[in-house]
Amino acid sequence: MTEVVGPQKARPLQLKSSEFRRLREPAWRELEGIIARMESRGLGALRPEEFERLPLLYRSTLSSLAVARSIALDCNLLLYLENLAMRAFLNVYAPRSSLIEDLGRFLTTGFPVAVRQARWHLMLILAVFLAGGAIGYLLTIGDETWYGAFVPESLSQGRGPRSTRSELMEGELFAPWPGVANSFIVFANALFQHNAIIGILSFGLGAVAGVPTLLLVGYQGMVIGAMLALHANRGLAIDFLGWVSIHGVTEIGAILLSGAAGLVVAEKILLPGPHNRLDNLSIHGRHAALIAAGAVMMFLIAGLIEGGLRQLIQPTVLRFTFAGVTFVLWLAYFLFAGRQTMRGRT
Repeated sequence: MTEVVGPQKARPLQLKSSEFRRLREPAWRELEGIIARMESRGLGALRPEEFERLPLLYRSTLSSLAVARSIALDCNLLLYLENLAMRAFLNVYAPRSSLIEDLGRFLTTGFPVAVRQARWHLMLILAVFLAGGAIGYLLTIGDETWYGAFVPESLSQGRGPRSTRSELMEGELFAPWPGVANSFIVFANALFQHNAIIGILSFGLGAVAGVPTLLLVGYQGMVIGAMLALHANRGLAIDFLGWVSIHGVTEIGAILLSGAAGLVVAEKILLPGPHNRLDNLSIHGRHAALIAAGAVMMFLIAGLIEGGLRQLIQPTVLRFTFAGVTFVLWLAYFLFAGRQTMRGRT
């Protein structure tokens, strides 16, 4: 009896596995052939009817994989089905763009379009920055003891009320170029890190109703205003503006954009509309994140200009010329980049 019972129990399981493979294997092979051609020659290698079959074959393979796991078929078959299902998913549903393509879309469409959508936030943050600059200038121009209240030691670098005109000219405005290594590596990296932290804080603090963002951007204006007043009292206002403008167009622009991104976050939290606050931030916060990411990129560019080119270009006229060209390029980029793409989508 023992010899008869054993085969009777084993035979149904063997037949079940064989029947499972016999009925489903043609679909697996068909899917495998389609995927192999897509991987080697791209979507253009498929016929229209194969496009229609592809999602059906993919879902059929997932169903087969679930059944195979439930009846504990051999490991080799399970691995084959898992690999086939993963390859099919990557070709059917996964994004087909590379990192370079994503970066290209960000630069040509995502970033400039997001900036244009935040134009009112940008105007408000610009007004706050200019107000801070006016306060810093007016207080310091008449009493230079205010300079230390606005400009921390890490930024003043020895400059202050005791600095003479010649010291500011020779040690700052027209100091000799320190060389490639110090300019483009050491100094530029330090500037980028410092400015990026300010930008990220301006963006992140928008979650606190935007008030800290406004205060931080206003304070940055006070720093510039106080420094301008210090140089103006020594007859160096124009030279100082040229010295700042060569990198300031990009750097201050990035500060303003970071603050605008923070205000976008604040608006979506304070004025959620028909959604709750978290959902509204999730829906619209992507535009703020695009602006903040683009601002960090601008901080990197500003760091390279400030660290590497500012002292290399000595004449004030050439500094203003460089700043003017930079301003026109950024303005054209933010006004026109991505418009044709968005028009085509609509």
